[in-house]
Amino acid sequence: MVTALFFVPACAQVGTHVPPPISSAPQVTVQRITVHSPAIEGNLEGESPDRHVIVILPPGYASHPHARYPVVYALHGYSIGAEQWIKEIHVPQTIEGAYAKGAREFIVVLPDSKTIHNGSMYSSSITTGNFERFIAHDLVRYIDAHYRTVPRRESRGLVGHSMGGYGATRIGMKHSDVFGALYIMSPCCLSPRDPAQFDPAVMAKLAAVPSLEAATKLNWGERAILASAAAWSPDPKNPPLYLDLPMKDGKVQTGVIARWTANAPLAFIDQYIDGLKRYRAIAIDVGDKDGLRFDATKLHDILDNYGIANGFEIYPGTHTSDVAFRFQNHVMPFFSKYLEFEGRH
Repeated sequence: MVTALFFVPACAQVGTHVPPPISSAPQVTVQRITVHSPAIEGNLEGESPDRHVIVILPPGYASHPHARYPVVYALHGYSIGAEQWIKEIHVPQTIEGAYAKGAREFIVVLPDSKTIHNGSMYSSSITTGNFERFIAHDLVRYIDAHYRTVPRRESRGLVGHSMGGYGATRIGMKHSDVFGALYIMSPCCLSPRDPAQFDPAVMAKLAAVPSLEAATKLNWGERAILASAAAWSPDPKNPPLYLDLPMKDGKVQTGVIARWTANAPLAFIDQYIDGLKRYRAIAIDVGDKDGLRFDATKLHDILDNYGIANGFEIYPGTHTSDVAFRFQNHVMPFFSKYLEFEGRH
């Protein structure tokens, strides 16, 4: 039976198709900062509300002290944090390459949303903390207050890959008042979970985990299940993990499955159509050898059915093979084209 939720174990550095460096590319400035998130305070897992964030300032930021810039927020996938994310998409090389090829300059922000179970799912949970609000509110407010941004929704973009693609989908649907352009890369976890996927033996093993520390010794797929449960079926009265699993004593817990379904974008998308219609542009891409392409296609089809314009591409590749190439040659130009820049309306 299937126990992993994300198809690709990304616990080690993945190999990606990387565009060749451009020697004449203008240099960006990389800053590593800490952003405090009130939305993550008091969570039951003890996740720090002080989040590591990488900020990439465009080449002209220092030399044009009065210029203001759009901002793109880029969300990483499961089992990695911001530092591994920039290695997988080869930042800053790919950002500089995009500028060398003609993309307009904007700020890129890469927040770290890794948790003790290797991923927050960018969701709202008393167990993990409210990472959805961290991205859509606390982080945006901080960046607007500390950098020369164009502080309006039409000048903010949101992109993510895998779990980050889920985050971009979820947050994008629910916070169209904050973001104006949306790029979804190989999104995971779009469909409601099929109870037949769960192995009773694995569920029994997870139910017996005695502590958060012991949970860190589990394998990749087992930790992914705990990450999902912590995000989507939190339980403040069920220590030590403070979550409910979708099976108990070998029986499917229909109430828990319903809570997971409530967090599946393909199940709740109809509630957010008016918001999705506000976007200046939406793009979705996925590799032709990626098992996630089927749900990505369903997302595209739903948008089409509602008459919401969206770009959709199934490109030659696996889940991770082309993320760096796509980031330089597709993601960056997309936001360059569709975000609202200072003085351009």
